[in-house]
Amino acid sequence: MLGSGDAERVAELMRSTAAVELLPRFRALAKDDVRLKRPGDVVTVADVASEQRLASGLAKILPGVPVVGEEAVEQDPGLIELIGRPDEACWIVDPLDGTANFAAGRDRFAMIVCLVRDRRAIAGWILDVPYGRMAIAIEGQGVTLEGASLGPAPGGRPLVGYVGYKIRKAFDRNLPPAQRRGLGRVSTLACAGNEYLDILAGTADFSLYRMTKPWDHAAGTLMLAEAGGGAVRFDGQAYSPAQPVNAGLITAPSPAILAEAQRLFNAVRQPLLANLAVDGDKH
Repeated sequence: MLGSGDAERVAELMRSTAAVELLPRFRALAKDDVRLKRPGDVVTVADVASEQRLASGLAKILPGVPVVGEEAVEQDPGLIELIGRPDEACWIVDPLDGTANFAAGRDRFAMIVCLVRDRRAIAGWILDVPYGRMAIAIEGQGVTLEGASLGPAPGGRPLVGYVGYKIRKAFDRNLPPAQRRGLGRVSTLACAGNEYLDILAGTADFSLYRMTKPWDHAAGTLMLAEAGGGAVRFDGQAYSPAQPVNAGLITAPSPAILAEAQRLFNAVRQPLLANLAVDGDKH
C-alpha cells in the first residue's frame, strides 16, 4: 500500500512537525495552553497543532485514507470505529505521546504514527522527539531503530519492565520471592512510545498495560513483532489495534521473554484484577 519512499516521507513529516509544532513550545507553554480533558488526562495546544499538521501531510502521502487522531477522537468518538473496518485502511496518530511529561517540562515524549489495514497494523513510526530517535517498521520487512535493523533480543539477565504503579505494587506484594528476585527494575516513563523504543534498543525487556488506546500501541506492537517478539492481551489472545481498550497488553521483543512476562502477570492476576480501579493510568 505504501509506495517507494513513502515510509521516509512519513518519517520526514514527523520530524518536521516536531520541529515546528512541538519543540518550540517545549518548556514555553502559557497557562492557557494546557487544559484537562478529564482528571489525569492533559492536552495542550501543541497536541492539537501537531495532529493537524500530521493529518494534512498524511493526506498527501495516501490520499483518501482517513486519519484517526487522538485529539480528533476526543471531539468525535465515532472516528475510532474506522480502525475496526474490514478490508479498509486508516492512519492512527498520536501527535504528542507523553503530554503530561511535555507539559511539566520533562524530556520524555514522542510522536507515533501507524498505518492500519483490515484491523491490522501494516506500518509504524515512533519518534523520540527530544532526542531524535526514530523507529520504523513495515509488516514483513522488519524494523529499524536509527536506521539499523533489529533482531530478537538477547536474554540472560533479570527482566527490566515498564509497568504502572499498581502492577508494580502487585509484583512487590504477590510475586513468590524467588520470582520477584529474578525480576529487575520495573517502572514507567509515562510515554508508551519511548518505552517501545527502549525495548527495541535492549535497555528494557517487556511492558504491561491495563489500558490499550490504539494510538499508544498499534505501531509499537508491530515493531516488536517485526523484531521477533510479540504482544498479547491479558487473556492470552493476540493484540489487535481494534481491541477493547480495557483488554490489557503484554509486550516483549522475543517469544521467550513474552512467555516469562505472561507468567509474571499470571502470578499476580487475581489479586491485581480484584483491586484495580478504572482510571486514566495507561498502565
